Amino acid sequence: MHVLVAGATGKTGLRLVRELQTRGHQPVALVREGSDTAALPEGATLRRGDLTNLDTDVCDGCDAVVFAAGSGGSTDDAMTDKVDRDGAIRLIDLASDAGVDRFVMLSSVGADDPDPDSDLAHYLQAKHAADEHLKASGLSYAIVRPVALTDDDGGGDVRFGDAVDVRGKAARGDVATVLAQAVTDSDWTGQTRTMESAPA
Repeated sequence: MHVLVAGATGKTGLRLVRELQTRGHQPVALVREGSDTAALPEGATLRRGDLTNLDTDVCDGCDAVVFAAGSGGSTDDAMTDKVDRDGAIRLIDLASDAGVDRFVMLSSVGADDPDPDSDLAHYLQAKHAADEHLKASGLSYAIVRPVALTDDDGGGDVRFGDAVDVRGKAARGDVATVLAQAVTDSDWTGQTRTMESAPA
């Protein structure tokens, strides 16, 4: 499958691109002009695009899309809205127009019911809006909501749903594996699941 990865040069996105390759897929890395693509593995296709101003043909030729992008922890509310809410919503709409088979969203724990008193309230509200738009889009979808991310590779032992400690940790390597699995696994179709890496 040709899988468009938004956020392909990020800490989770890079791991996801590699994981998709190991599963026999052709990752298509969506990258902004001027992005550092040196860490992307050989064989990944590059497609230029900016989530704040996407071209209408960005999803053409792709079987699936994974949104693994983020505005970053140091950006203001306006940029959070542009990337995490509006950029995601626009990409969902373009994926639908292009006849994409599956859209996988990297969301966050707490996005189901954002706490207005949380330090991450605005970010979680943006993720909530994007998640809800995806659910209503008519696309085959999967939404992955990890707890706090670490830069570890992880060991592949993960928990979902009620078994998750919302104060736990999720290794980016494990998250990438789950995202790649959700691209094709029918058990993920129409599912929204929280996840964590099981403690060692």
